[in-house]
Amino acid sequence: MVRPAIVLLSGGLDSTTVLAIAKDQGYTPYALSFRYGQRHVVELDAARKVAQALGVADHKTIDIDLRAFGGSALTSDISVPKHDTLDEIDATSIPVTYVPARNTIFLSFALAYAEVVGATDIFTGVTAVDYSGYPDCRPQYIAAYEKMANLATRAGVEGEAPLRLHSPLIEMSKADIIREGLRLRVDYSITSSCYDPDEQARACGRCDTCLLRLKGFSEAGVTDPAPYRNVSV
Repeated sequence: MVRPAIVLLSGGLDSTTVLAIAKDQGYTPYALSFRYGQRHVVELDAARKVAQALGVADHKTIDIDLRAFGGSALTSDISVPKHDTLDEIDATSIPVTYVPARNTIFLSFALAYAEVVGATDIFTGVTAVDYSGYPDCRPQYIAAYEKMANLATRAGVEGEAPLRLHSPLIEMSKADIIREGLRLRVDYSITSSCYDPDEQARACGRCDTCLLRLKGFSEAGVTDPAPYRNVSV
């Protein structure tokens, strides 16, 4: 029996692992990516490669211009913060790379797509362990959104099965995520996590997400196969 599921796919390490997990659990994935006015299209190129490599029923890229609002280093001319070590990151405040309401916006599109293809499952790669402190990556947020989804949709009211919002990585460290991905034969060389890659799609190695990714690979005992500039991995 076909079990359709919507998978939010950014082309990064986490969402790629989630796609592999959804497939491993027997779902037929419909991947959803967004061109939302982010600083670069490297992650969208990565998402396309990942969707092709892992095999999805369909892969849609939706255009949303969040640069109209700005408010983030990813959707405006604010500089992406760079650090030499993770210790330099202020863990007590939400970083400027947070895009206001981004996950809520993305999940609303996933919710609509799920109703159209008859899916009662949505997968997202949020994590609350090794992450940048975003408020929409917390377990409380995921639980609240799932509850809302079952109140706000025809499928939630009339459907035989409630809609489920899966966040399989939420309690996992970056190293554990990488180990799980390697178990599922994920090719991390085609993924892109960097907030500020260069024109050759090489990661900067110094933004928050690069440092977290490199830490994860180090703790997992493997080398990150993704390209970096001026960084020894």
